[in-house]
Amino acid sequence: MPEKVDCVVIGAGVVGLACARELAMAGREVIILEQADAIGTETSSRHSEVIHAGIYYEPGSLKAKFCVEGKLKMYAYLRERGIPFNQLGKLIVATSEEQISSLYQIQERAKKNGVNDLEILAHNEAIAREPELNCVAALWSPSTGVADSHSYMLALRGDAENCGGMIAFFSPVTGGEVSEKSIILNVGGESPMQLEASTVINAAGLHSQKLNHQLNNFPKDKIPPHHYCKGNYYSLSGCKAPFSSLIYPAPEQAGLGVHLTLDLAGQARFGPDVEWVDEIDYDVDPQRSDSFYEAVRKYWPDLPDNSLQPGYSGIRPKIQAPGEPATDYFIQGPKDHGFPGLINLHAIESPGMTSSLAIAAHVKQILN
Repeated sequence: MPEKVDCVVIGAGVVGLACARELAMAGREVIILEQADAIGTETSSRHSEVIHAGIYYEPGSLKAKFCVEGKLKMYAYLRERGIPFNQLGKLIVATSEEQISSLYQIQERAKKNGVNDLEILAHNEAIAREPELNCVAALWSPSTGVADSHSYMLALRGDAENCGGMIAFFSPVTGGEVSEKSIILNVGGESPMQLEASTVINAAGLHSQKLNHQLNNFPKDKIPPHHYCKGNYYSLSGCKAPFSSLIYPAPEQAGLGVHLTLDLAGQARFGPDVEWVDEIDYDVDPQRSDSFYEAVRKYWPDLPDNSLQPGYSGIRPKIQAPGEPATDYFIQGPKDHGFPGLINLHAIESPGMTSSLAIAAHVKQILN
């Protein structure tokens, strides 16, 4: 007989941990199932650690809503918990006259999303802020920052556990069944078991669609496609980047271009690029740095030769295929698929960390 439990969160990434915290603090009995040996081992630890402002996303979209709400919630949470962060701001740069109009378009879109603090800077104003920058104009975002993502996830986990939540590592969900009464989960690992839950949050990230396919009775036509979009990062070796804020080029279709971010120690990293892959593979090809030099030198012409070293990579869980328009977060509740208590979180990519507390509040609202 399956062991009956109240709420199961599948996946101990940043969004899964935020959901577990939200539900545990609301008095729910929460168990987190994680197939790896630690929290946040995939997408949640393989990104730029940027706290996004909510600039780029389609007005009215879940990404826009949750990023703007989540940014405010996250900054407040980081301050309250003493978690390291730096609200160092971001410059989005136009390196040609043709790109200046895109800065105004981004500013207008941001206003529609409720982000009203963006400022267009002329060439001399941008150079006064960042003397080594090459641009004809720039858009300044003062509310963008970076955070210690691991400390943030540890705090979320701690909150959940302090409210009675439990986490089980090495516990992959290998199958199960959904019905109108409950959700049965087959859990693997050294001590396989069955759980019967009234609520299940599928926050499995790159594996969320696979999980739906493993659940008997779940309608296959309700499962969105999945595509892996890899982003490679390179670190700077032998010199220090002469910038005090984040530098972003004009956006690309599948991402935000090869941008320069700074960690909390002031070390620069470059990325991500866009590499569509069929399988999860985190190896960084040193040869891809050729395109990085070309992209970065558009806004930092003095980037030294042979200074970029392979760093790390992450994979964005996409719903759209290469060449298709960007899609929104894909959050399914009982009204969408017909099974009480089951919420699927698909395509939770950037700005996932920034959005995490807002997504968690939304999940609780759906369940209520």
